[in-house]
Amino acid sequence: MTTRPPPRGGPNGRKPGAGKFSPGKFSPGKFQSDGRARTGPRTSARDAAERAARNRGDDAGTRDPWTAQGTPHAVAAAAAAAAKPKPRPAPVARDEAPPPRKAPSRPSARPAAKAQARPAETRPEPPAPPAGPTRREQRAAASATLASGVQTLTVEPDEAGMRIDRFLTARFPLLPFTRVQSIVRKGELRVDGKRAKPNDRLEPGMSVRVPPLRLDQPTERPRSAAREQDDAEFIRSLILYEDADMMVLNKPFGLAVQGGSGTVRHVDGLLAALTGPDGQKPRLVHRLDKDTAGCLIIAKTRLAAATLAKSFRSRAARKIYWALTAGVPRVRQGRVSTYLAKDEPTDADARMRVAKHGDEGASHALTYYAMVDQAAQKLSWLSFKPVTGRTHQLRAHAAHIGHPIVGDPKYFSVENWELPGGIQNRLHLLARRIVIPHPRTGRPVDVSAPLPPHMAQSWNLLGFDASRYDPIVEAPES
Repeated sequence: MTTRPPPRGGPNGRKPGAGKFSPGKFSPGKFQSDGRARTGPRTSARDAAERAARNRGDDAGTRDPWTAQGTPHAVAAAAAAAAKPKPRPAPVARDEAPPPRKAPSRPSARPAAKAQARPAETRPEPPAPPAGPTRREQRAAASATLASGVQTLTVEPDEAGMRIDRFLTARFPLLPFTRVQSIVRKGELRVDGKRAKPNDRLEPGMSVRVPPLRLDQPTERPRSAAREQDDAEFIRSLILYEDADMMVLNKPFGLAVQGGSGTVRHVDGLLAALTGPDGQKPRLVHRLDKDTAGCLIIAKTRLAAATLAKSFRSRAARKIYWALTAGVPRVRQGRVSTYLAKDEPTDADARMRVAKHGDEGASHALTYYAMVDQAAQKLSWLSFKPVTGRTHQLRAHAAHIGHPIVGDPKYFSVENWELPGGIQNRLHLLARRIVIPHPRTGRPVDVSAPLPPHMAQSWNLLGFDASRYDPIVEAPES
């Protein structure tokens, strides 16, 4: 059972003197020290309006929203307003809704009377919004306005996870890749107002500010149907695996993956011949050096490209490389963990050097290796399993352990070493096998590439059996 609290104040629950009216308290005959009658608070809205009207020399009755129509004050105000040459709007009664205020940002808006005079059914209806442009039209518009000045691009949901340089290449297919790398490296491109690096990833909704760009050829070069057919047939001859979402190519030795200075023919350019009716061009997912042969993954859709790229970043993809190296390592199976940095940071194809932790531009690189076979204690067949994916990682690590890859023009530096007869002076490095989750089903896709012609010749000369068991498959990764 609840009890009510005792009443406050007097015996009847009211404060002493509450509700009593004192005639002299608000007597109109009494005045304040400034001569103004005590009619209410000084800061009331009515007092403020009357004082403002007196200061202007105007009659406040015409703007009095507190007095109902018909009162003597309202009648006098209406008469005074009628005597003026320009009539003012009638006062609004308390029980009526006040007129809508005009937006201050539209000084040229029509009065309410004129707006009501026009029938509503005669007003023109706003035009329906046009349909959104297709992906092909977006690329064409971006290329057409490339030289118009600064542009701001918005990252679409299907472009999530893309590198900045790949994003620009996809949006501006006519822009050389070297120019893309240059504007990113110089800080001319901004992402959400901040400088970005070429390998930074984009997220949906980000704002990418692109500086004014100039093209040597503002329009696409005409391509003959015969050349398109030849390129398409050549790419299809390299396919090791293909489905609706991805394909794996057997990239030959000497074919660049992307264009660069003096590079005209490359995989990225040849893929344009496989563009579908919807304008979707197959996209690169990762890269291989120009002289490295073997498995190269291509995504057929933008969504597949984003999913496969995430598999590489999360190290869910497994890659195995074969190489012919000089000498025989004393440790037949080992682990190489270093930091790598470019000798020339501004050069995209510069030589990598072993650096220290904390050096500018240094990134950690981890590789596992195992010797499969050797020939006369002079040459070794090594199998590599890289965990990270740094530039020239396997070539730099092979040289770091004292067994550089045969035919490597950048990292082979063994004194008094002669190339055995019958072995070509070409880089003996093959992306032998790759296992990666399928972008749609998640099931592993396992593809192996055959030896390129120059490596097959060396294997036959040295008596290596390409079908021999590869110990790197079972090598630990910890």
